[in-house]
Amino acid sequence: MKTLDIGQVARWSGLPASTLRYYEEKGLIRSIGRSGLKRVFAETVLQRLALIALGRTAGFALEDIGAMLSAEGGPAIDRQQLSSKADQLDQTIKRLSAIRDGLRHAAACPADNHLHCATFQRLMAAAAKQMAKTKPAPTPPDKG
Repeated sequence: MKTLDIGQVARWSGLPASTLRYYEEKGLIRSIGRSGLKRVFAETVLQRLALIALGRTAGFALEDIGAMLSAEGGPAIDRQQLSSKADQLDQTIKRLSAIRDGLRHAAACPADNHLHCATFQRLMAAAAKQMAKTKPAPTPPDKG
């Protein structure tokens, strides 16, 4: 079994050593020992790091990624969870595409003032609606 020290893993993966130590602390990767003061990893850690990177790119939290990785290093992925994440990404793409289209229209809109443009008004209304969904309702001031 070929081994890599933490510096080699950092170079090959493009991740700082601090991230590798953090991933180890969180149980996402595991060193197999030390060579002097340096952590040593099995070469298979690079595949595991690639799986972690893929999960992060897809928007999974590190805790979710950890649950998808078996102790042996391979994936133990819940396909329903993947399908659910794909659905979330579809919704995000749809929302971002609408925003992009609205911004492109606003950039090319012939109206003297964007506030007089019906398309821009719809874009603002959608943004206000989204803001209301993500922001808790204000609490009334204390009359005390």
